[in-house]
Amino acid sequence: MDDEFPADHDEKVLLSLGYKQEFKREFSLWTTFCVSFAVLGLLPSFASTLFYGMGYAGTAGMVWGWIIAMVFIQCVALSLAELCSSMPTSGGLYYASAVLAPPGWGPVASWATGWSSWIGQVTGAPSVNYSVATMILAARSITNPNYVQTNWEVFLLTTFLMLIQSCISSMPTKWIAMFNSLGSSFNMVAVIIVIILIPVGTTKEPKFAPSRQVWGTIGNGTDFPNGIAILMSFISVMWAMSGFDAPFHLSEECAIADVASPRAIVLTSAIGGIFGWVLQVVVAYTVVDIGAVIASSQPWATYLLQILSQKVALATLALTIIAGFSMGQGCMVAASRVTYAYARDGCFPMSRFWRKVNRHTKTPVNAVWFNCTVGILLCVLIFAGETAILAIFSVGAIACFVAFTIPISLRVFFVGNRFRRGPWHLGNFGKPIGAAAVAFVILMVPILCLPALTGSDLNSGNMNWTCLVYGGPMLIALLWFAIDARKWYKGPRVNAKHAMIGQVIKELEREV
Repeated sequence: MDDEFPADHDEKVLLSLGYKQEFKREFSLWTTFCVSFAVLGLLPSFASTLFYGMGYAGTAGMVWGWIIAMVFIQCVALSLAELCSSMPTSGGLYYASAVLAPPGWGPVASWATGWSSWIGQVTGAPSVNYSVATMILAARSITNPNYVQTNWEVFLLTTFLMLIQSCISSMPTKWIAMFNSLGSSFNMVAVIIVIILIPVGTTKEPKFAPSRQVWGTIGNGTDFPNGIAILMSFISVMWAMSGFDAPFHLSEECAIADVASPRAIVLTSAIGGIFGWVLQVVVAYTVVDIGAVIASSQPWATYLLQILSQKVALATLALTIIAGFSMGQGCMVAASRVTYAYARDGCFPMSRFWRKVNRHTKTPVNAVWFNCTVGILLCVLIFAGETAILAIFSVGAIACFVAFTIPISLRVFFVGNRFRRGPWHLGNFGKPIGAAAVAFVILMVPILCLPALTGSDLNSGNMNWTCLVYGGPMLIALLWFAIDARKWYKGPRVNAKHAMIGQVIKELEREV
């Protein structure tokens, strides 16, 4: 593929978008895919969100819900890949919103997209590491039944994991690429091992539940109708698949980014969706006591102990923990590139400091440690109880998909045929695929904010705090824009050659 493009192709493309080359382009299609697949972390993602998929709609919700959701999530991935090919920048989502928005709406569109994307990215590493920390402590409780974990232990272990990942994410690009390549390979191997190990190693008889029960029994764990319960179970697949945009944010470090990055997005979503569904089916056929699994503080460990010997269960849990650490590190890398890109255009307080690229590593080290600090502060929610800290899972899913959808909706409903395609595009299918993606997210945002219980059963302990944890920061960001930021924030630098809206071109020409 490299032979088809001149040596300075990527630099010229980036310059046409209004930015100069600052990173070394040491990511290939494979290593970019590896980071993205590591961010998905199918095995730890599944383990972390097992409560939602199984608890809200039972086995039927797991197997059918994943298929239905993946059809529309793939539409989101395809539309996002098309945008990435057109605008391969680290801040691509919010850059695309600025370019595609109607005249006068570019700054607020990019501002809302940027902050929603950043919230989704910055909650990734702490949510993953919280899950990994609880799995590590669950392994300890398996070997020592008298052990009872405390919130302080979970918090300190989560913080320790984030500090290690931040150190790795501060290394030169080639070392990060190598680490993530190994981590992603391990993730893929671990998923395959677990998919084979569970049916082969199960000690229960009969080994599998009847197909009629698996595919036809909706174990509604909510106070809503079955259809709503199945939609609520989508949080599992949406959170697991929310990292497929990582190649977009790494595009300034990828060779032939306008082709390799969109391919990596589509590959991540497709391969992740297939393997994730197979894992769902395997667990749905082998789970013994759903009630015990969802009542446990560590559902994945409880499920494994139901069907496997203690040694095999611990080995499987160890695979999940290692894969989870790799996933958390991938989240940290992707989030740091988002922070760097937004700081480059002045979106944050002290942006001049956060956007600095380390002269030795040629990576945004300051952005890495800024995100690490914010992530540790988010982990303080551990002390507010399990319901509060678990809210960051649905927040991550909503924040990321809202950020995906804003530029996609602008491309479909406002720009239409004026869209400037990159070398990778959907042709005439771009608009209908994008419309399906937008409709799906509009439906799912309020669904993911619903509590499982209603009426007198609803209290502060089982309330869904997603609206507050996501809506609060977004409201503050929008008020900040309305009161102050609109006076100085004009959006990312948009090159006139790339602009798709006539008014944007006129404004750029006036500035010249």
